[in-house]
Amino acid sequence: MINILMVDDLKENLIALEAVLSSPSYRLVTARSGEEALKCILKQDFAVILLDVQMPGLNGFETAKLIKARKKSKNIPIIFITAISQDMEHVLHGYSVGAIDYIFKPFNPETLKQKVEQFVKIYKSHSESLKQTELKKSIELEEINHKLNRTTVDLYKTETLSKVMGETLMDTIVTFDESGVILSINPMVGEMFGYSREELIGKHVATILPVVKQEGERMAVLSMPALTESTIGKIIEGVALRKDKNRFPVDIQIGKATIEDMPLFVCTIRDVTERKEIEKIKNQQFNLLKKVVEERTLDLLSTNEKLKAEIQERRKIADDLSVSHERFKKIFEASPCLMAIRCIGNGRFIDVNKAWLHFTGYDYETVKNQVFDWALFTCVDGDKVDLVDLERNKTWSNLKVTYQSKNGERRSGLLSTEIIEIQGEACVLIVVNDITERENLEKEMLRLDRLNLIGEMAAGIAHEIRNPMTTVHGFLQMWKSNNQPLAPEFIDIMLDELNRANSIIKEFLTLAKNKASNKTKQSLSRIIEAILPLINAEAALAGKSVQYQSEPCPELFLDEKEIRQLFLNLALNGLEAMDMGGTLHVRTYSEEEEVILEVKDSGIGINPDNLDKIGTPFFTTKDQGTGMGLAVCYSIADRHQAKIKVHTGHEGTSFSICFNRFLDESLYLNGEKQ
Repeated sequence: MINILMVDDLKENLIALEAVLSSPSYRLVTARSGEEALKCILKQDFAVILLDVQMPGLNGFETAKLIKARKKSKNIPIIFITAISQDMEHVLHGYSVGAIDYIFKPFNPETLKQKVEQFVKIYKSHSESLKQTELKKSIELEEINHKLNRTTVDLYKTETLSKVMGETLMDTIVTFDESGVILSINPMVGEMFGYSREELIGKHVATILPVVKQEGERMAVLSMPALTESTIGKIIEGVALRKDKNRFPVDIQIGKATIEDMPLFVCTIRDVTERKEIEKIKNQQFNLLKKVVEERTLDLLSTNEKLKAEIQERRKIADDLSVSHERFKKIFEASPCLMAIRCIGNGRFIDVNKAWLHFTGYDYETVKNQVFDWALFTCVDGDKVDLVDLERNKTWSNLKVTYQSKNGERRSGLLSTEIIEIQGEACVLIVVNDITERENLEKEMLRLDRLNLIGEMAAGIAHEIRNPMTTVHGFLQMWKSNNQPLAPEFIDIMLDELNRANSIIKEFLTLAKNKASNKTKQSLSRIIEAILPLINAEAALAGKSVQYQSEPCPELFLDEKEIRQLFLNLALNGLEAMDMGGTLHVRTYSEEEEVILEVKDSGIGINPDNLDKIGTPFFTTKDQGTGMGLAVCYSIADRHQAKIKVHTGHEGTSFSICFNRFLDESLYLNGEKQ
């Protein structure tokens, strides 16, 4: 029996696949999610995997990526079956995560059946190849065993030579385990430390090495973790302890080996007492010479610093004015903002930069030292900005203005001014940051965002309706190919799928912002109380309860049917989010300028990663949900000029719909918004 795995979150699609692939040679295994598919792959091998792309939780792409990441399942061929998109980019994404083939819904049953048969043949051929490979490996293993025997003999020779070298070296060589217990030591320990080998074997290495230099120049008590982790292969300093309790300086070098999964350490200890004495004498002589040189150098440096300070002061006085002027000139000319210096007394332009000339279109000779009427107007009220009124001494910072270029083009900018004095003459520094291109870009980005949203919603509708169409199409193809009447249960499935598609279209139409509504002035609490018995009955059937609290609230302009739908969607979502015994809290109250409807459940809260997606059409975390409920709620709130606030945590989630109690009644005519 050949195992074939079929993964789809819709039971109807799995039934259709089983009907197409049913064969006495196949064992058909089904999974309703990516997680369930991964568990099936751990338990048994499969010749081929038929994988749906769009699923809740792990989608098809993520599931395929995890399958290919596992060593056991990376070679299993994957065929993607999808109704989302036939775009080349989407298909390439499927191949990039490991797909062998890509089939679009609705598919041809005979084509799918033949493709699966070919992959089954490849699987059988691969199984035979594995048997041949295992036989070849057993032969290679015999050859390796022969080589291993020869290596053992060579190792014995090497061990003997190492033992001879350890006994003849002038350094002490100690072998210890990861806890510091001495396992072996060479005969040099007797001359260096005064111990016999038998006295130290089984003792801790700190018996002869109590102190080592571990961090910088600091000596510290021996620490096995630090000694065996950060000092392997390095030469470090330490203090050794003889049997007569005398201490002496040593150099230590540690090597690490692993024998039978057990880490062992080899430590070489060298007595450096003579070297330290010589270094001490050299340091004393060096410090004495250094002190003499420093005293003479200080005198020369003091004289030199005085000369430098005097020279630098003179240069600074001479260069400051020139540097300051040059720096301002470069900044003025290189600035991307329009900059101009204008005399307050007579309105004469003293200077303008290249950006000013570029954006306005005027020539430098036309403006330089000329009284030129360059008008700026505010964007709020269209008044002219007075730039030469010294009496008010008023400056602006990032004032949004408009100005006209030489060719009559209207441009936008942010105006900043500052009063300055040049050669005793009062002037105003004008800086305009031109934002015309940025505003045009923002408008274009807004337009593209709207187009993108339309595309996303169209893709969502196509995906949600294609799945029911695929199911109906598959059963009709079965009926056509078999020439037999369809079973009643298959017809029921087809009708359910068509009703589901019709429900999706109805809910999508509810999102329309221009939908006609019948808003009249009425009590929000009365609408909630009218539908509350239905919610209580639904909660009682599920073993849950509802608590309602109403406070006096002013009347609002509301569409009763839409408010009932909004409350019903939120209440049912809250009941579904709670376990048995949970309580749904409903409250209406008034707060400052708002009338608030609050629906709070006692569930486990919403995943923070999903908060930004709440209210997006076709986004849902339910197995059988369409993702339209909350989208409809947000659409209804928008038509009532209300805001929805969401607060979530481990103790539950609350949705607060905030209605403005002071909306102008003139906005509504005969119950409809103008």
